[in-house]
Amino acid sequence: MGLRSFIKKQFIDAIEWDWQDDDVLMWRFPMADNEIQSGASLTVRDGQVAVFINEGQIADVFTAGRYELTTETLPVMTNLRNWRMGFDSPFKSDVLFFSTRLQQGRKWGTTQPVTVRDSDFGMVRLRAFGMYSYKINDVTQFYQTITGMNDSYRAEQIEPQLRNLIVSDLASGLGQSQIPFIDLAANQGLMADEVKKALQPDFAKYGLSVESFVVENVSLPEELQKTLDKRISMGMIGDMDAYTRYQAAEAIEHAAKNEGGMAGIGAGLGVGMNMGQVMSEAMAPKAQQPQQNQQPQQAAPEAAPVDFAAKLSQLKGLLDQGLISQEDYDETKIKILTQLSQ
Repeated sequence: MGLRSFIKKQFIDAIEWDWQDDDVLMWRFPMADNEIQSGASLTVRDGQVAVFINEGQIADVFTAGRYELTTETLPVMTNLRNWRMGFDSPFKSDVLFFSTRLQQGRKWGTTQPVTVRDSDFGMVRLRAFGMYSYKINDVTQFYQTITGMNDSYRAEQIEPQLRNLIVSDLASGLGQSQIPFIDLAANQGLMADEVKKALQPDFAKYGLSVESFVVENVSLPEELQKTLDKRISMGMIGDMDAYTRYQAAEAIEHAAKNEGGMAGIGAGLGVGMNMGQVMSEAMAPKAQQPQQNQQPQQAAPEAAPVDFAAKLSQLKGLLDQGLISQEDYDETKIKILTQLSQ
């Protein structure tokens, strides 16, 4: 080596990574044509791992601490380079720093509905989103499969692939949980555990580990949600006869509040009452029908039907004319509606 070349060459006596950006997962120490001075210091901070690369191969790995680079602290590299005279001269090697800190607050979500098998509804399509966190667990695996000898590698470069893994494992995780969609809201913790368990082997292929996984929301597409709402409504109706009488009472009250509303409600009310009577007779025990037919006794004359609509209309007229108070109106209206529902 000429004197001029020797003077131009610089020797590195301190190696460290004072990183300021938590999104950087790997950083390559700048070497250029520089060489590392024998006896140089290496500082690895908490949450970091330093890796020496010799001719493309991982030589030595250093966790948090301060080291003086000698043959004792670089045993693998010393053996690879076969320094017979000892480790006294400067050497050239690539040094990569990896961040092993927790990458938290990462978002995931399904861009398209995921089809899963549900015990209540059969095949359903679900949307879901939430948060997860991960970290580098195996720097050797991460270097060999992901980063290589890049100058740096950021979290945003790998996270699209991680989100794809989450969505692909979501269906299998839901299937293994055996939780019906109706119960998912109350069992999102169990669902998250199943998905996290399914994700661990896939993340491990990249040298990563899933530290936490949270499901914040699970929903159906709009058209399926409407179908579910109808099914829930039918289940809440229960007694159809009582429901019909309730609707009729509500209709009369609504018409009484609107001037001229009673004129058009008569036909609708009659239909509603007749429907309730027919459904009530159809749902009555069949054993009672023969008994009714076996009694040929002459029925007593039926009382004239009470015109509840007229009563409510008259009552509203008295209130509008100021002949009764609001309290009297409310009390009397309740009595009329109670007679209607009996």
